[in-house]
Amino acid sequence: MVFLFFGFILLVLNVITSIWAYRDSVRKGNSKEYAIVVLIGTLFFPIIGLIVYLIIRND
Repeated sequence: MVFLFFGFILLVLNVITSIWAYRDSVRKGNSKEYAIVVLIGTLFFPIIGLIVYLIIRND
């Protein structure tokens, strides 16, 4: 039961960070296509995708 709860928390965290990355990308003025690529990248490759997005985003 603990493993299911832990897995659910990780899934929710993954979705939240992916949505944040998508909204941040749109807010920074990037195109919708780029933002969708960011969203898909962070959904399927959560840790690596988020690290790569944080490195390449425009500050």
